[in-house]
Amino acid sequence: MSSDSNKLLKDQRSCYGAVRHPGAITSMEVTGYQRVQWRVILCHILTVLSVGILWLIFHWKPVLEVLAKCHPCHLSQSDWVIIKDSFNQQFVARVWTEEVEDDCFPHPTESSEDDKQINLAIGVLEDDWKDTIQLQKQEEKNVIRYYTFEGSRYIWIENRLSFCSLSVLEEALTCGDIHRLQRGLSRHHQNAKRRVYGPNVIDVPVKSYFALLIEEVLNPFYIFQIFSIILWITETYYYYAGCILFISIVSIGISLYQTHKQSVTLRNMVKLTVNVQVRRDTGEEEMVNSQDLVPGDCIVIPDDGIQVPCDVALLTGECMVNESMLTGESVPVMKTPLPDQDANYSHEEHKRHTLFCGTQVVQSKNYTMDQQVVAVVVRTGFCTAKGELISSILYPKPLGFKFYKDAVKFIIFLAILALIGDIYSIVILERQKVSVGRVLMRVLDLITIIIPPALPAAMTVGTIYAQNRLKKYGIFCISPPRINICGKLKLICFDKTGTLTEEGLDIWGVVPMVGETFEPIVHDPRHLVGSPMLHALATCHSVTLLSNHLIGDPLDLKMIESTGWILNDEMTESDSVSSFGMKVLAVMKPPLLEEQSYGSKQEESLGILRRFPFDSSLQRMSVITKKPGNLPVEAYMKGAPEMVASFCRKETVPADFSEMLKHYARDGYRVLGLAYKTLSKDIAFEAVHKLKRNCVESEMTFLGFLIMRNILKPETRPVIDSLNRANFRTVMVTGDNMLTALNVARNCGMVGLKDRVIFANASPPSRDKPACVKFLPSDQAPGQQNGTEQQPGNHSLEQSYYHFALNGMSFAVVYDYFPDLLQKILLRGTVYARMAPNQKTQLVESLQKLEYSVGMCGDGANDCGALKTADAGISLSEAEASVASPFTSKIDNIECVPMVIREGRASLITSFGVFKYMAMYSMIQFVSVLIMYSIDSNLGDWQYLFFDLVITTTVAILMGRTGPAKELVLQRPVGSLINVSILGSLLLQTLLVILIQVLTYTVTTTQSWFVPVNTSSSNSKLPNYENTALFCVSGFQYLILATVLSKGQPFRKPLYSNVLFLVALILLYALMIFLTLYPLQFIRQILQLMLISDVNFKLLLLGFAALHFFTSLLFETAIDSGFLNLCLRPLCKKKQSKKLYKRLEKELCRNSAWPPLNEIIYAESGSIIHFE
Repeated sequence: MSSDSNKLLKDQRSCYGAVRHPGAITSMEVTGYQRVQWRVILCHILTVLSVGILWLIFHWKPVLEVLAKCHPCHLSQSDWVIIKDSFNQQFVARVWTEEVEDDCFPHPTESSEDDKQINLAIGVLEDDWKDTIQLQKQEEKNVIRYYTFEGSRYIWIENRLSFCSLSVLEEALTCGDIHRLQRGLSRHHQNAKRRVYGPNVIDVPVKSYFALLIEEVLNPFYIFQIFSIILWITETYYYYAGCILFISIVSIGISLYQTHKQSVTLRNMVKLTVNVQVRRDTGEEEMVNSQDLVPGDCIVIPDDGIQVPCDVALLTGECMVNESMLTGESVPVMKTPLPDQDANYSHEEHKRHTLFCGTQVVQSKNYTMDQQVVAVVVRTGFCTAKGELISSILYPKPLGFKFYKDAVKFIIFLAILALIGDIYSIVILERQKVSVGRVLMRVLDLITIIIPPALPAAMTVGTIYAQNRLKKYGIFCISPPRINICGKLKLICFDKTGTLTEEGLDIWGVVPMVGETFEPIVHDPRHLVGSPMLHALATCHSVTLLSNHLIGDPLDLKMIESTGWILNDEMTESDSVSSFGMKVLAVMKPPLLEEQSYGSKQEESLGILRRFPFDSSLQRMSVITKKPGNLPVEAYMKGAPEMVASFCRKETVPADFSEMLKHYARDGYRVLGLAYKTLSKDIAFEAVHKLKRNCVESEMTFLGFLIMRNILKPETRPVIDSLNRANFRTVMVTGDNMLTALNVARNCGMVGLKDRVIFANASPPSRDKPACVKFLPSDQAPGQQNGTEQQPGNHSLEQSYYHFALNGMSFAVVYDYFPDLLQKILLRGTVYARMAPNQKTQLVESLQKLEYSVGMCGDGANDCGALKTADAGISLSEAEASVASPFTSKIDNIECVPMVIREGRASLITSFGVFKYMAMYSMIQFVSVLIMYSIDSNLGDWQYLFFDLVITTTVAILMGRTGPAKELVLQRPVGSLINVSILGSLLLQTLLVILIQVLTYTVTTTQSWFVPVNTSSSNSKLPNYENTALFCVSGFQYLILATVLSKGQPFRKPLYSNVLFLVALILLYALMIFLTLYPLQFIRQILQLMLISDVNFKLLLLGFAALHFFTSLLFETAIDSGFLNLCLRPLCKKKQSKKLYKRLEKELCRNSAWPPLNEIIYAESGSIIHFE
């Protein structure tokens, strides 16, 4: 490895190249290059000498231009950088410099620790960068050095000796630092920072039509097309060249219009410019354009809401935010103020306190009349959450699908074939004493024939039809190439709540506690008048009023409905102070007295002082409430029962807690735990909002369980059954309780009623022992490793009838400390419970490392990361424009999953069929032309037009209209072109084409009326008998292969279901029969055909076509039935499967001792094995 390109595997310093950008999802090697003037001049000279060819190569491969014109250098001196991403793609970027002020980044803290300070690369505009320390202060020019890549700016950081994302400039900020920014920035400071951060815009580049035209014309496809047109004109194929030129112009025009329209549409969807009110350090407020915002600006959130123009941390008040554009989740979420503490701020960890760019604040509320709802800008432009999503759309990661890679290899193979044909042509034409110029034109002509220029466009036809069909069903796709990948899916992950089960849960009842024991279930909570349990149900939520309608989580809405209490959040500050002694955010009022028919009456309202919103990673939420009068403040909590119990005093948690929880969870109910505690009554409103969450959520009193029915959607079981029949692996990934998830898994068919379930329980390392894993059968109590245990032994299970189930904590331990064990668990893991959002993403990535093609179906929000990571993510959302996943379905159940898979399979088979047809179209024409070259002749101008436009274009366009089969089958389509069945089919069909055409030529020359071509003539030698006979037979060959290669079952509907294609084939067959038997004189003249009066010979040509049809059909049927594989099996050694999961599966099947039940497996001592 050169000194200019070394990979940073650890936290080491580097002067050259290879820098892993902090916070980046993928690593990037960055190598610096400096421009060399004599190299630049030499390249200009070579460009002129090569008639622009060198410039064209540099346009296609910018990396080559940098390598040719620059030499490697220290990154701090570079004019250009070459960026190599983790997919081995290379990009170039220009390094820019810009003058800045000295005080661009005054740190809000006074800490001088080196690791907390970010020093900008303050370089100087001098040739010798090493001598900067010798310059006088007044002679220095403080500059920043940066480059822009995929929309984001990367800036040179001196003490890191690397280019880093702008986000690192604020990474040392703590939550307390952000709170101290409430006073705002000065105009001078804002302007200075803007020079570094750039404008706050997510700029989708929209090129002019002229720029797009130049870019399109310089595309290799059109360069090849221009070369071909020039060649055809020199060969006097004026009509053919004119038609192709016209079609190319129309194609370019359509492409330019669509590209420009898509760019404008995306820009309009993404562009967000609003006027916002900003605080200044002088205490003043002013309206500024959102494009001028920089990190550190303090903005005011209006009461009636705003579309958030950047990522901001909420410091005061509450906001109800619609995040559907980013997450696909249509239910608004509550955002609360960022806690004022010393912990480092993280937009991921503090997402419940962060308003993300592109989301809509539908309502904001201040805590006091004299206090505004304010937030501090933390990220702008492409660094925001929305910017990262848009960047992933504009610059998607390569799909790595084998089909596309193999297509390129096959085109290279065709080019080699063209070279062989060229050699043959040169030999033949040389024997015929043909001039060198004519030989050269014939040789170049062969290249234009063997490599079909329309191949890339033809291969996308099936995908376009599939995308349109999905759109009709309400399934929208923002990444069409992923449709083909859906055809290769093997494993589907499903979220549970809202995906497999109904979103709105029905309240079944509550299980309250009296003393230290559980009471019988109370189905109507309104019976619990005045109890803390009823108060918890009425107040522990994030519901708010918008236009007199309750909005919030469906679970919270059901919970409030079950109590009968009424929310009022419009009480004036004076009224709330008179009633509760302080300001309140909202008031929960009991039902009217006449509606309370259960014993004693509840008249007192409850005021909500503060909310700690639900966080899926914390698995809980809590509120602080106040009763009227001089009564103490109380806190209520609800969440996962195990989590809630862990924050309660041990004496308040019943001894039969686990048994009662299992009793309801095993029956499929969703269970939440409830708890409360009494706080001081002498606490002020401001003090309440300074309380830390961990102080409130501690030493609580356990209240009991809230029991909800988790009802399966009616479509879930049939869909899972169909996936099981088609041999798909189905996996559940949920944040719910393990036993509830297991019950749903059995009810929906993921786990068979007779299948065994094994819990993989893992514990993190402690001071006296390393991390460990234990496998327990489901009929044992999971997690009881320190109690009475069964004697360890070999309890091996029959491989086909067991599933692993593990929770988020166990998954985290196995993921970090048991990488080898993780692979084995993933092979049979079916239920993953209590999984945090980042763990769902890790699970999908781990399954992909086993070489599964993974699909993910969820309802947005907590599933966003997994949806985008999966090979095919399907979000169940009403938001059509959501960028949460490649697919967005308005069908609110999992019926969309088999639809997408069926369309993916049909599209993949169509792509294979069209590819094979286009390849065979080239081979038919290639063979015809080679035979014609043997008599120094060729096809006619209008003959080329007839074959290419009338037949091939019609067939290629209509072939892909065949829809998908109605049912998923066990068999999966092949995903590679380098495959025995594909290559065998092409080889046999090519041999058959050659055989029929050679037979036609031979039989024609033996006829008594045959007159050979005058080879001494220098003209086109058309018409002639050889050409006419080959024209008739090859015309049928195009149609025969179009028919034979349009496979229907098992992945597509039969050919006859594609009515337009069927009608086109019938008409074209009829046309070819007419041209063979009874061609009209003017048609013969146009197509340059000889008049053949021998009817028997014409019928013989039809016989050759019929022979070709039935033989070709026989070949394809034999190949589809596996006959070719059967014949080749004795000649080939049995190869090990290339898929890692298949190899592991075989290995586990041979291991009768797996899994080792009731045995504790310890991790190797040492540090964590897994690396992020």
